[in-house]
Amino acid sequence: MRMLDTNTKINDASTLALQALGWALSDEKRAERLLSLTGLTPDVLRDAVSETGTQAAILGFLEAHEPDLIACSVAIDASPEALVAARRELDGGEMEW
Repeated sequence: MRMLDTNTKINDASTLALQALGWALSDEKRAERLLSLTGLTPDVLRDAVSETGTQAAILGFLEAHEPDLIACSVAIDASPEALVAARRELDGGEMEW
């Protein structure tokens, strides 16, 4: 049963990360900043969007800039704390940057 709980948490965290990505990409300047700060390229993002490390980087980008974290949380109807918890679930710890 524990494994199911972990998989469910990862799936929920992945869903939040993908919703956050959609929000981040909805603004050209924010999308450019996301790519610049995460080191992702459009091709890498497309190829790796389903990977937990990439999803954690997306949420970490928001976590590093509180105004974006709050605006995204409002837009996708999730608390800022839920987004931070999702990032931790996806990468297994504290943010390194």
